[in-house]
Amino acid sequence: MRYSIKHVQKDDLKLVVLNDEKLGTEVAVLPELGGLLHGFSIRVDNDLFNVIDNYENREQAKKGIGKTYKSAKMSPFVCRIAEGRYVFDGKEYEFKNKFTDGSAIHGLLYNKPFAVTDETADEQGASLSLLYRYKKQDIGYPFNYDCNLEYSLRADNILEVKTTVTNSGDRTIPVADGWHPYFMLGGSVDDYLIHINAEDMLEFDDKLIPTGKILPNDLFKEPRRIGQTILDNCFLVRTEKDRAACEIFNPGNKIKLSFFPDSSYSYLQIYTPPHRKSIAIENMSAAPDCFNNKLGLLLLSPGNSQTFTVLYQLSLV
Repeated sequence: MRYSIKHVQKDDLKLVVLNDEKLGTEVAVLPELGGLLHGFSIRVDNDLFNVIDNYENREQAKKGIGKTYKSAKMSPFVCRIAEGRYVFDGKEYEFKNKFTDGSAIHGLLYNKPFAVTDETADEQGASLSLLYRYKKQDIGYPFNYDCNLEYSLRADNILEVKTTVTNSGDRTIPVADGWHPYFMLGGSVDDYLIHINAEDMLEFDDKLIPTGKILPNDLFKEPRRIGQTILDNCFLVRTEKDRAACEIFNPGNKIKLSFFPDSSYSYLQIYTPPHRKSIAIENMSAAPDCFNNKLGLLLLSPGNSQTFTVLYQLSLV
């Protein structure tokens, strides 16, 4: 059979690995810590090359996930909530845990244990389904909802990542969804070429909170070298079926990564960390601080679900 799924322990991390036996492509997932994406690897000169900037071991992952948020599932909100506060249905809520800048950041599920609910492998692909049931754990979000993740490895080095959020409570809830992976194509990001298919971007204040202004995007509308550019910006991307919303390319080793979000992910946050060894490219359904500014905010009725999907494609060009 072309595709397989294995449960392995590597550097004391319990991983589920999806494998394309024909091409050698692998996808590694860490269910017990936020269901995060630990690896997406392709064959380069007969060796596996992993493009995910991950955690080396369990201790590093446990300590680092709440600081770097590498590969974190952002749910039920994305990026920042100003001062960790918002008003919903006339009542003010405040999140218990806050980042060093005083904002609530990257949701509530990034370090939660997801349960494996299904796994399948055949000649067409390999898929892994994970589930976390959120039950009013944070005083700032006293609602119930289910978060289902599905990783699917398919032909042509395509990884589909699908999230389905279901309101399991008895009242309408505010929801946004996103991912926070860091990608490394080798060397420094300064040498990567990047293209962002977006005409507009959000203006931020000094705390990375949208001001309400939409600015014309003049960054990387055509592929060019990142160089010394420092990015921490949110773009309103075009989600076209046959055209990538974003692409990064390392001319040194010819690895290209393309992003194809569906219409549910119309925002794209891009961040270059100071070490310049990887770049965060974050598909999001809403804008930062959406619980306050309502940009992209989804109001999900009891019993209803919403699915968010992005395809990542690796290639050698």
